[in-house]
Amino acid sequence: MINNKVTLAILDMNNGVPNQGLRCIEEIVGTFHLDVAYRIFDVRAKGEIPDTSYDIYITSGGPGSPLEQEAWRKPYLQLMQQLWDYNKLATEQKKHVFFICYSFQVICDYFQLGEIKKRKSTSFGILRVHKTKKGHNDLILQDLNDPFYAVDSRDWQLVQPRLTVFKKHGAKILSLEKIRTHVELERAIMAVRFSEEFVGTQFHPEAEPVSMEAFFKLEANKKIVIESFGEAKYNQMMDRVDDPDKLTMTYKTILPKFIQNAIKQIRQPILS
Repeated sequence: MINNKVTLAILDMNNGVPNQGLRCIEEIVGTFHLDVAYRIFDVRAKGEIPDTSYDIYITSGGPGSPLEQEAWRKPYLQLMQQLWDYNKLATEQKKHVFFICYSFQVICDYFQLGEIKKRKSTSFGILRVHKTKKGHNDLILQDLNDPFYAVDSRDWQLVQPRLTVFKKHGAKILSLEKIRTHVELERAIMAVRFSEEFVGTQFHPEAEPVSMEAFFKLEANKKIVIESFGEAKYNQMMDRVDDPDKLTMTYKTILPKFIQNAIKQIRQPILS
């Protein structure tokens, strides 16, 4: 902590590609400005890796294959292993990490929690996500409906969980993708709690409804969505984007609760 402020590192995994997600993460973190001092690290495009001195880490989504073997991968995973090992030994002020979409896939592959596979087609839109039994009582999901709604935008997915590995790490599956009765495809794992301090989602909890609606109302962006996914998908997304029980609830719940809890745990003295 610096001057009683909790320190937070945002790891930008977008590889220099313009996106809305990083700005949304910044906006959520910015609401904690009285308690949090943060810095952004451009991991994939510039090879910027934070050290282990930060209290909280949020590692973003991004484009491309989560299995790519680029120069950034080894130091990034070394950092995550160091934070994981630190938490095993620490008795107070542990390190809290949140993984989003691309980062979620990378860390699930690293921990060998299941198969990371390319989807038959891109999953895109504001889609239903179903809680597991463990997800119902988890800190970041317990205040959401079941199913809840979240922005899903991915070509890859975590499937075929290795339950013995989950048990070894103490990890828990918190949510699964929508039920599709008309197709015989395994449902992707949409959120995992790796430990008390490490958690991640396959979807984008940072997606902010107001700016997202404005972005996709622009004619150029509307055209891209309709050409790629069809007019019905576009209309469904725009219908859900401003529903207070859907995306707004997810945006106001998951990342804010993760940060609130991390601040509380970091500042809480250990009772002996």
